[in-house]
Amino acid sequence: MNLGKVVGTVVATRKEPSLEGLRFMLVRHLDENGKETGGQVVAVDAVGSGPGELVLVATGSSARQTLATDKKPCDAVIMAIVDSWDIGGKERYRKSDD
Repeated sequence: MNLGKVVGTVVATRKEPSLEGLRFMLVRHLDENGKETGGQVVAVDAVGSGPGELVLVATGSSARQTLATDKKPCDAVIMAIVDSWDIGGKERYRKSDD
């Protein structure tokens, strides 16, 4: 899994029929301090994430193991929205309640 931030959406009106109804999000990879690493991926959104949210992205064959992506041709899936994380007992991130 990779930690990432949803920075936008990707619209594809013509696509493989099994992908109809799925949303595609552009996700930038983050390091353990929440800083962008320069990597990015287009991922199927299986959890209803939105721009600005921090998420966990599964890639490769694991991306096809959610209810939304089962047996579908995808290589990346947003499978969790991050609430918080800590390193060594120090909180590095907590999602705001706004």
